[in-house]
Amino acid sequence: MNNKFDALKDDDSGDHDQNEENSTQKDGEKEKMERDRSQSSSKRKAVVPGPAEHPLQYNYTFWYSRRTPGRPTSSQSYEQNIKQIGTFASVEQFWRFYSHMVRPGDLTGHSDFHLFKEGIKPMWEDDANKNGGKWIIRLRKGLASRCWENLILAMLGEQFMVGEEICGAVVSVRFQEDIISIWNKTASDQATTARIRDTLRRVLNLPPNTIMEYKTHTDSIKDNSSFRNTKITL
Repeated sequence: MNNKFDALKDDDSGDHDQNEENSTQKDGEKEKMERDRSQSSSKRKAVVPGPAEHPLQYNYTFWYSRRTPGRPTSSQSYEQNIKQIGTFASVEQFWRFYSHMVRPGDLTGHSDFHLFKEGIKPMWEDDANKNGGKWIIRLRKGLASRCWENLILAMLGEQFMVGEEICGAVVSVRFQEDIISIWNKTASDQATTARIRDTLRRVLNLPPNTIMEYKTHTDSIKDNSSFRNTKITL
């Protein structure tokens, strides 16, 4: 952070070349120290269940994003716009986060909550997601909070019974409707996607006429949209 100031101080001291060399050396040492510090802090900050807490099978991370509708978004601008809320490893840690979060039904504008396994970014291009896809359910206003809670509790409780296939879930608040989706790793595995669909219907208690659409992330990348060219729920 202070590299520019260090270089200026060195330049003023007279022996330009020598000090520039020293400055470069200092910068290299500083970068190494910062890298080592960040590596050790990331090791130190591993999230684990507390004493007597109920561990989850996987650690999960909450994310939040909000963007101005109508403005084209690239994967780079999307990545800059998405904010990590926090990671948890136990049932108790989940409730500590969740109890302080705004419910989707109370969000305004063009906002999304994402809950993904730790280490997986909620982006189509992430290694865990790139060959996968998602089930999409469009909801009329007023249903998002209940459906989101039921969905993430089912996901954390491993109710989908598809091994490591589940990557995460998203609730997307829009002006006319709300949309929930669950992402899995392998779009081509039809047995898995069918089981996820049937579990979704059960845990969300969806009416029989609800239209559910599966969209691969490859198609989303082509459209530059998560939900374009998908059907509307009745």
